Amino acid sequence: MILSRLAATSSDRRFWLSFAAAGLTLCLLVPLLNALPEGSPLQVPNYMIPLLGKYLCYATLALALDLVWGYCGVLSLGHGAFFALGGYAMGMHLMRAIGTRGVYGNAELPDFMVFLNWKSLPWYWFGFDHFWFAALMVLLVPGILAFVFGWLAFRSRITGVYLSIITQAMTYALMLAFFRNEMGFGGNNGLTDFKDLLGFDLSQPTTKMGLYLASALVLGSALLLMRHVVSTKLGRIMMALRDAESRVRFLGYSTTHAKLFAFTLSAMLAGLAGALYVPQVGIINPSEFSPANSIEVAVWVAVGGRGTLVGAILGALSVNAAKTWLTGAAPEVWLFFLGALFIVVTILLPKGLMGLKLRFAKRFSKTEERHV
Repeated sequence: MILSRLAATSSDRRFWLSFAAAGLTLCLLVPLLNALPEGSPLQVPNYMIPLLGKYLCYATLALALDLVWGYCGVLSLGHGAFFALGGYAMGMHLMRAIGTRGVYGNAELPDFMVFLNWKSLPWYWFGFDHFWFAALMVLLVPGILAFVFGWLAFRSRITGVYLSIITQAMTYALMLAFFRNEMGFGGNNGLTDFKDLLGFDLSQPTTKMGLYLASALVLGSALLLMRHVVSTKLGRIMMALRDAESRVRFLGYSTTHAKLFAFTLSAMLAGLAGALYVPQVGIINPSEFSPANSIEVAVWVAVGGRGTLVGAILGALSVNAAKTWLTGAAPEVWLFFLGALFIVVTILLPKGLMGLKLRFAKRFSKTEERHV
């Protein structure tokens, strides 16, 4: 009992030290390196800041998926849809904020609606000229969709590959719907040509740095929130669901409510990641709903180590860094590399990078014991 408490205390200490080191690196070191004079070997150039911010948004999305897959055993292949819906909610606000600065100078209608001869603003665009309303929709739209979808699926006890298939069907259906011009979301081109956010010019380096720091803070806050959730009694029920759902149901716990809570919370976090992603990349279109994107998120989590939280973040950062390098150095092999990486991790590293770390830690501790 005493040894287990000491181990838990040591683990907590390592987590907080790592969390503090990562926070200082992301929130202090990167801005300081960015402020160095141009030409300095250590300078982080301005074009890298939105790229790093995009990575952090992806890490938040991977963290959201890890909550339901790593702790509930629910492999969702539709989290790209929640990410895209949050992005569209933010994109609609950014489009309304353009006002008369658009190509057609229409204060009420976005440029693509003027081009398509829309006569009035659709009702579902009302309120998006206010940031608070858009921020609310960023959470509510993915959250409500996840709640309704999860209630129907979990109540019907749909599990395993069948649940994965219908989540993928959901995001594919949304992609086809958003491609249609009649939907009023820009069709194939999506929403773009954003000017400012809360009065700050999105083309300015200071605004890009602010969005990067906001992404870092959201990722850190999400990690702490998820760590708290999985350490509670609800978290232990979720892990029991992952390992033996029928036994949990036999003990009298509501498996539907536990999975529904995790699925809804995860979708809201994915929507928040999408909302931060859009102003940094400058566009949101239906390709974000692509089922391949959701599958890629699952690869990030698997590579990092599902059921570890930190592993999901490491997987997203490492895979996307490799993607950026490979798509520039050898773009024709990127997809082959991604597929091979998933196969290798599944066969040789079922617990991902975090499992590899634990394996080395165990070997190191055994070596120390021998020396003692």
